Amino acid sequence: MAKADIGLWGLAVMGQNLVLNMESKGFTVAVYNRTLQKVKDFAESRAKGKNIVPTYEIKDFIDAIARPRKVMMMVKAGEAVDMVIEQINPFLEKDDLIIDGGNSHFSDTVRRYQELEGKGLSYIGVGISGGEEGALKGPSIMPGGNKEAYALVEPIFAKISAHVDNQPCCTYIGDDGAGHFVKMAHNGIEYADMQLISEAYYLMKNALGMDADEMHNIFAKWNTGVLNSYLIEITSDILSKQDPQTGNPLVEMILDKAGQKGTAAWASQSALELGVATPTITEAVFARCISAIKAEREAAAKELSGPDRKYTGGRDKFVKAIHDALYASKICSYAQGFALMASAAEKYNWALNLGEISMIWRGGCIIRAHFLGRIKEAFEHNPNLANLLLDPYFKDIVETAQPNWRKVVVAAAQLGIPVPAFSSALNYFDSFRSERLGANMIQAQRDYFGAHTYQRIDKEGVFHTDWLLLP
Repeated sequence: MAKADIGLWGLAVMGQNLVLNMESKGFTVAVYNRTLQKVKDFAESRAKGKNIVPTYEIKDFIDAIARPRKVMMMVKAGEAVDMVIEQINPFLEKDDLIIDGGNSHFSDTVRRYQELEGKGLSYIGVGISGGEEGALKGPSIMPGGNKEAYALVEPIFAKISAHVDNQPCCTYIGDDGAGHFVKMAHNGIEYADMQLISEAYYLMKNALGMDADEMHNIFAKWNTGVLNSYLIEITSDILSKQDPQTGNPLVEMILDKAGQKGTAAWASQSALELGVATPTITEAVFARCISAIKAEREAAAKELSGPDRKYTGGRDKFVKAIHDALYASKICSYAQGFALMASAAEKYNWALNLGEISMIWRGGCIIRAHFLGRIKEAFEHNPNLANLLLDPYFKDIVETAQPNWRKVVVAAAQLGIPVPAFSSALNYFDSFRSERLGANMIQAQRDYFGAHTYQRIDKEGVFHTDWLLLP
């Protein structure tokens, strides 16, 4: 009997869809799941009649895969990944490859990579974006680890990934944990993108009193222009859906408590550790946190007052201003995400190709957007580009959008409408373009109470002042 090209452990929906994707591209896949009933159910339903080999013992699962074996895990990040590695390890041989396709923290991937390389096994951590639909029809794939080991699975990943302009949305990212770090940065940008869109919707709904149909039409129009992206597209679609039970727009019947799985929080934590400013990504995380305290917000709404939320200026002009604020803020969130990756590349000695990374996000993934090609052009023009805001194309967009961007943030503040992502993006832009900030006062305070020293603008060296002795 012919051996399978690859094995996959973990048959939740993402795992099943990846298996079906692989099989549809001509690969034979062996499958296993800790809960054996899932294997049986999959074999008798979606996998029936296909080149998919169900197995019910770990040894049989490994034996079903051609050497060098390629074993992919699609399990929950954390302890579950270590448990699977521990269970399959006794059955593997030198040069076999273990692939983690879940949302593992990059530091765990680095640890596992080092441990398994020391045992003669290969290990790659793979970021996969696109959700359940992407897994089935073609995701964006971000593999990191030993480059020679990646070559073993590259033919499979290249075929199953999304394709744009006949190019796979998959490329080797870098050593050990680089793939999972880039996926983490992707998710941080995704959080910011979603928050920015929700703020645009919230402004149109509350400041302008627009109904769902009006907003649907606006987002549909925006999706034909520079804001063209998957998230704008689905926002337009969401606004067109009616609740079968009440006849109201379905989105208005959904409780305003946003969930999160923690990957964007990891991005913010990494930014803090690396000393990289990612305020828009971090505000998006905090916005989900404050949305989660629904009961507290309901109580506060009865106690705390604010201004009337209705905008009295020109409606069409304000919609255009929201569009410009959204686009400029989106650019800032990407600038932050790419700055985070650049800093990590330097810190962890990863040879990240930021232009290529932008290209594999053009299809399959959640943040796929029209302007990602422009990001590649920016890094091709200047491989050492410190920040996307300094690229001529993005610089021109943000500077042109400035008046409307500021108009939106000011109006939101005056109306008492929270727009933390819009505001943080504008503050990021203003901080980044400021030759001199107020941090000199912070350094003076630190030196005053803790003798932490400071540098001067007029001479080299490190200085300390006994502030109490000054006149």
